[in-house]
Amino acid sequence: MTDFAARRRMMVDTQVRPSDVTKFPIIDAMLDVPREVFVPVARREAAYAGDNLPLGANRVVLEPRTFAKMLDALAVGADELVLDVGCGYGYSAAVVARMAQAVVAVEEDDTMAAEAQALLAETGADNVIVHEGPLAEGAAEHGPYDVILVEGGITDLPPAIVAQLKDGGRIACLFMEGALGAVRIGHKSGKAISWRFAFNAGAPVLPGFERHTAFAL
Repeated sequence: MTDFAARRRMMVDTQVRPSDVTKFPIIDAMLDVPREVFVPVARREAAYAGDNLPLGANRVVLEPRTFAKMLDALAVGADELVLDVGCGYGYSAAVVARMAQAVVAVEEDDTMAAEAQALLAETGADNVIVHEGPLAEGAAEHGPYDVILVEGGITDLPPAIVAQLKDGGRIACLFMEGALGAVRIGHKSGKAISWRFAFNAGAPVLPGFERHTAFAL
């Protein structure tokens, strides 16, 4: 029988801590939340590998290093409302819920959304709302948000997501250019977001977050 608790400790000790993630709330949450529960049964043995974990339909659970470093850069506070875009089966929302006041987790795949709702309830994440709907539309009815975390690659940030971030809020996005991307942290002032580079990573681009090129005839 697989000792997943031991694998969680190894994940934190070999992938998270060496990546300069030292905030105790992040470490504690990633040690506590059973990542293997939030992936398809066929993928559980690979749940703690140092790679993006495929969920199907070109969706992934972000690799532990990328996810942890995004959280570290965002520095989520205990009194903050977080929008988690593309939550999949709910792992990211379960982790963020350990450090935020509340989380709204957006998922457009109806099967994933239903599973996320059930799994989050089973694991005691009672401060998470799962919102089923297009990822690019966010969940305006529950916002605005102090922090927004986009759980996948993007080449364009939809205006609806920008509008749901509070003035003074922070957002983490993985901007993809080819096979490699750059995680950038944005700070909103008025209606504009200023970005700073955080680190390199990669992930499939989320539906609705693609750049659309206009062709002139």
